[in-house]
Amino acid sequence: MHPTTHAAARPDHPAIVMAGSGKTVSFGELDAAANRVAQLFRSRGLAAESGVVGLWLENRPEYLEIAWGNQRAGTTLVPISTHLTPDEVAYILEDSGATLLISSAQFAPRLEELARLAPDVAQLVFEGAPDAAEALAAMPAEPIADQSVGLAMLYSSGTTGRPKGIKPATPPDPDHMAVSPLIMLAAAAFGWPTDGSVVYLSPGPLYHAAPFRWSMTAQSLGGTVVVMEKFHPEAALAAIETYRVTDSQWVPTHFIRMLKLPEEARTRYDLSTHKRAIHAAAPCPVSVKHAMIDWWGPIILEYYAGSEGNGMTFANSQMWLDHPGSVGKPIRGIPHVCDGDGNEVPVGEEGVIFFEVEDQFEYHNDPVKTAEATHPNGWTTLGDIGKLDEDGFLYLTDRRSNMIISGGVNIYPQEIENLLITHPAVADAAVIGAPDPDMGERVVAVVQPADLAAAGEALKADLLDYLGSKLARLKLPREIEFRAELPREANGKLYKRKLKDEFRERAAEEA
Repeated sequence: MHPTTHAAARPDHPAIVMAGSGKTVSFGELDAAANRVAQLFRSRGLAAESGVVGLWLENRPEYLEIAWGNQRAGTTLVPISTHLTPDEVAYILEDSGATLLISSAQFAPRLEELARLAPDVAQLVFEGAPDAAEALAAMPAEPIADQSVGLAMLYSSGTTGRPKGIKPATPPDPDHMAVSPLIMLAAAAFGWPTDGSVVYLSPGPLYHAAPFRWSMTAQSLGGTVVVMEKFHPEAALAAIETYRVTDSQWVPTHFIRMLKLPEEARTRYDLSTHKRAIHAAAPCPVSVKHAMIDWWGPIILEYYAGSEGNGMTFANSQMWLDHPGSVGKPIRGIPHVCDGDGNEVPVGEEGVIFFEVEDQFEYHNDPVKTAEATHPNGWTTLGDIGKLDEDGFLYLTDRRSNMIISGGVNIYPQEIENLLITHPAVADAAVIGAPDPDMGERVVAVVQPADLAAAGEALKADLLDYLGSKLARLKLPREIEFRAELPREANGKLYKRKLKDEFRERAAEEA
């Protein structure tokens, strides 16, 4: 169960289809392209176990070709968010130890700045210079002599706002052809067939953990991955009909936007081939999920997990209908809900969610954060707050780290606050996630100006310009509100709960 085996058995079967253009890459073509990628890595001195490559690329066929080339070269691939600034990308490249970055001309202005910030990292650029396509075309399509399983290191923001790499676990089998645990999980828990009949729609960016990993899983099973260049709600429905999609994966924001389509658009497309619709990344509002099950039927499957891979829960539609609002029962790891002192709390009470698994994750170059996420018993947490019910179903109720999830993307407010407070016109600042009917949450900055008389639209514009030069657009506040004073406790700790409760009450009154 590897693309190489499918290339030998069904070389003309589509491995990748781009939803918008219809461009198709067969398994035979994917296998040859992956071999060229591995050959390129070796020609660049990227050895197994030590070579690290950054991938800053939009959704396109080459993304998965490079991923599979890395998988058989024994190197480490670092997918990078397309929303990040050159400064943020430079940090990831330095922290990961990458010596090569593959990108495209779409990032041309930022690549120029990045070259100044990270001069020791070579660049290959599709439709640019040096041209990545030309470099790959010059490579032989035969396998490298020393194939071994490669890994991916995904980055998530830390408590300081700087991205932190999740160190990939050592593979149980060094043979690149070995079946991964995720493949077995997909085939079993999610009911994916292993006969190559899966047609998997990936509407999200491939740099995210779920689209990246599940796309490769579908191809490992011999299935076709239909990649949307960019998500559009009606285009997603059209893709299901056009390509006879059997499986898909979403975040709640996708559901919300599709539900908001006119009735004519929602009923225009034949979705009869659609058998399994997986969602994760953020809690889904109960009303939204009810509406999706009513529309698509009991094909909605939910899981809760993180890039850290320390645990996983699962719920099919009926399980969720019996336990609305839950994220399912554990299928990997044993959950423990603990209070602030690390003691387990009774069933039904809220606390920090830990998972007990045999293999523990660690954050790359960050033993402090690794320790903060580890319970004295060796259990680990993603920092989420939740509870278990009497049937063992897990519910998420809060985030210990005050993380904001907007459109399925994790945003940590500390980074934004640290920048705001350095502005000369700002005395104090708090950044929170406020309820948003479309994105789930929106970023809100509550600012105490150094001079309250300066509060107004001009200062808002100045602050956004200031942040915009240093932050990815998705992190920018969608709303800035000025206050004479922020709610701080006597010890100086910012009491964000008061602000969050205030904005939730407003949202409830406006609903």
